[in-house]
Amino acid sequence: MTSQSQGIHQLLQAEKRAKDKLDEAKQRKGKRLKQAKEEAMAEIDQYRMQKDKEFQLKQPKIMGCQSNLADEIEQQTLGKIQELCGSYNKHMESLMNQLLSMVYNMKPEIHVNYRPSN
Repeated sequence: MTSQSQGIHQLLQAEKRAKDKLDEAKQRKGKRLKQAKEEAMAEIDQYRMQKDKEFQLKQPKIMGCQSNLADEIEQQTLGKIQELCGSYNKHMESLMNQLLSMVYNMKPEIHVNYRPSN
């Protein structure tokens, strides 16, 4: 009987050691997962910072191109306005003379389709 109680006692001790080892393994696994998560977050932060720096470097180039384009369009618009004003001033007097001559030199005529009614 004592041999059976010793065997049961050894089995209980072995079960306790196995449970302790399982608990220890779970704790290690939890620590590894937590460490892996922290490392992943650090990598993500580093990647985000790198991409942010690249964005900050590219942004002035792109925005500079857009502002240069707006300036170029503004200059073209002003050039067209000046060109139209110059053309207006150049041709205005001759056009006014032509219109006035047409008004002053009117020749009243009876229309060819006119039929007097009696």
